[in-house]
Amino acid sequence: MENIAPTKSNLISAQSSLEFSQKGYELLDKKRNVLIREMMSYVDRAERLQNSVNDIFGAAYDALRKANITVGISTVEDIALAIPEEKNFDIIYKSVMGVEVPHIRYTKKEIQPEYGFYRSNSAMDLAYEKFNEVKYLIYELAEVENAIFKLAMEIKKTQKRANALENIQIPKFKEIVKYIGEVLEEKEREDFFRLKVVKNNKES
Repeated sequence: MENIAPTKSNLISAQSSLEFSQKGYELLDKKRNVLIREMMSYVDRAERLQNSVNDIFGAAYDALRKANITVGISTVEDIALAIPEEKNFDIIYKSVMGVEVPHIRYTKKEIQPEYGFYRSNSAMDLAYEKFNEVKYLIYELAEVENAIFKLAMEIKKTQKRANALENIQIPKFKEIVKYIGEVLEEKEREDFFRLKVVKNNKES
């Protein structure tokens, strides 16, 4: 406080900074609440997707195990190599309170086996079908987990800024306003007292 001159201009400046900091804190608090609500909706969705992935993965690996036993591991590997790399998706982004979260856009297609039926069996077909289902679920899960990560990082950053305003900036400006206000009030009382003394002296 020693470096701050107790003047009216500094009082007005400190009051303005205090008001600005308080509004900034309110906005950050609202942003944080919106981000938390958005993230929690993604968390609920991620949990449902993860459960679905686990269930279908279980069925897929069970079918794959049977295929390995019935048609042979080398045949299964040959069939797997014949399946083309998946490129049927696009990644677009949407903004949530300034945070760019991904959205994977894709079209589900019917399975078109790339292998000959004479080398496979129903266990192989079922494994292919289940892993194809898992593929689309993993698209969604990757989208959701990435969104959760980005939102969590932004919540952390917003929380840090809000805390700095609430615990440092706002108390500091309140102290400055209080200090300058008290000094100016004391000065006004002293001036009033002097004027009163001068007036009394003149009258006497």
